[in-house]
Amino acid sequence: MTVVVLIAIYREVKGWAGVLLCSTSGPMAHSVRRDAPELPDFSLLKRLARDQLIYLLEQLPGRKDLFIEADLMSPLDRIANVTTLKQHDVDKLYKVEYKPIVSTSDQLCFLIRPRIKTVKWICDVVNADKAFGRFRKYKIIFSPQKFYACENLLEEQGIFGDVTTDEWSFYLLPLDDDIISLELPEFFRDNFLEGDQRWVRTAGSALHLLHSVYGPFSKLYGIGRCSKMAYESWREQVEEGEQRARQAEIGNVFLIDRDVDLVTPLCSQVVYEGLVDDIFRIKCGCVEFGPDVTSSDKSIKVMLNSQDKVFNEIRNEHFSQVFGFLSQKARNLQTAYDKRSGMDIKQMKTFVSEELKGLKQEHRLLSLHIGASESMMKRKTKQDFQELLKTEHSLLEGFEIRECISYIEEHINRQVSMVESMRLLCLLSLTENGLLPKDYRSLKAQFLQSYGIDHLLTFSNLKQLGLLVEQQPGETLTVMESRVGKLVNDKTAGKLTDAFSSLAKKSNFRALGRRLNLVPKSDEEYDLRVPRDMAYIFSGAYIPLSCKLIEQVLERDGWTGLEEVTRMLNGHEFAVTAGSNGSDARVKTDSQRIILVMFLGGCTFSEISALRFLGREKGLKFIVVTTAITNSARLLESMLDNHA
Repeated sequence: MTVVVLIAIYREVKGWAGVLLCSTSGPMAHSVRRDAPELPDFSLLKRLARDQLIYLLEQLPGRKDLFIEADLMSPLDRIANVTTLKQHDVDKLYKVEYKPIVSTSDQLCFLIRPRIKTVKWICDVVNADKAFGRFRKYKIIFSPQKFYACENLLEEQGIFGDVTTDEWSFYLLPLDDDIISLELPEFFRDNFLEGDQRWVRTAGSALHLLHSVYGPFSKLYGIGRCSKMAYESWREQVEEGEQRARQAEIGNVFLIDRDVDLVTPLCSQVVYEGLVDDIFRIKCGCVEFGPDVTSSDKSIKVMLNSQDKVFNEIRNEHFSQVFGFLSQKARNLQTAYDKRSGMDIKQMKTFVSEELKGLKQEHRLLSLHIGASESMMKRKTKQDFQELLKTEHSLLEGFEIRECISYIEEHINRQVSMVESMRLLCLLSLTENGLLPKDYRSLKAQFLQSYGIDHLLTFSNLKQLGLLVEQQPGETLTVMESRVGKLVNDKTAGKLTDAFSSLAKKSNFRALGRRLNLVPKSDEEYDLRVPRDMAYIFSGAYIPLSCKLIEQVLERDGWTGLEEVTRMLNGHEFAVTAGSNGSDARVKTDSQRIILVMFLGGCTFSEISALRFLGREKGLKFIVVTTAITNSARLLESMLDNHA
């Protein structure tokens, strides 16, 4: 695709962008403080994980076949590629598929998550070999740790003595300079829905690893029951280990539970990276662009990180601002290519050896991101994205709720998308502190008729988590209604209650919104070219609660003055001074301006963009550690009744 074609596509797409997102286009501007500290080098975490894996593989000397669980394949590829594995006597690689194996090797190694289903399959493999009189050596490597239940199953199945087990302490995978993932998407459902706290120790161990390599931490803040348990697990591990004096690279830590803020991940993402994740699904820092993006007959896998210079400049920008940048980039690229004309041989040689390769790489990336933008725009135009955003913004602001309910009903009855309809229902419930009983029953009936009665259990899951609930009798009465109700009979009071329904919904979200100023005044025009606060990630309609809490706690150096907020969020907040070592005052100051934020239950790319903006404004650097990258679809799919 030539640069001229890229510019032509840009001009066509830009027209759609203006209509779709109702925003002025133009050069992007961010205020950047030049005194921001340097981020630590997290490549060491990869080296530690790779070296430990190699050591574990060498514990089974000789040629062996390696069976890898499906959701470990992408993280493993970021740590040790096939060549590395082959160099350490791995003969063939197989994906765990829960069926009889075809391997002829005398040594089998299984790299798995600590799941009962997978361990049961390994037991079946070993017992099948025994039945055929075949003798092999078996090694199970659990990642990131093994659980008692898994070893107990091996014993119950009578193969505990036939296999050796080990742990690969692969807690943290750096996805980018400032993003680290535990790659545990099941954490959210296991912990917050099913009450299974087995991963809390894993989160504590991940924090301990960071503390050991980049600490010691001087201050820890947190909110949420899971965060408090993870902090306590970390503290126990610190007390058990030996303390060594060293200069800290990370000073402050903030832990936050996902269920403290469930509204933010349910909002449509409109920053570039978030939109790419919503539409193409970024997996382990990598995205697969199909033929509609690549303008060819094949798909291409692309790593999305700061090494991609084009992506790095647009990843945090509101989508409506991206096209102006891509257009300018295409023009600059054309100018760079045009320099060739009039060069003598020596200049041409220098150009080819020093610049041409970089220009071709930039051209390829620019082509992909323009193709991705074009594809996203076409899909969003089909879905009437503008109307969807308008409904979301009305829900967040608490305006025109009846019209929003009508829009959701139409969405359900047209069977647009099951997950999208569920997302809007949950957003309505969370922002309104539950649905009125008649609305709840009506919307639930329509949903089940449109998408199937088998979603009854999904509704139970959503209710248990507080994502979609029915208001209880009495919750909808305002003070005025309560007083009037004493003077009239029940029938009249019932009519009054219904009439006052729009005034009656007092929710924690509304109260939190007022207390923390989460929803900027809608009568002010928001210039997305020059964002004034973190609300730009949602077109100026909403500042993510999670990020606002972080900002407030850092400003106040604790939770003092936020007692009312923590009460509405069910408490479990803490602020601890852990002490600090190191004599160099400048180094100490730098480490204090590096904040590690750990999301337990997942975090969205929009929240990461908001924290990067906050860091630029305050002269801080944020490192995001998350159990997994999430978005509305992933979060809600984990609630489905057929979730594996």
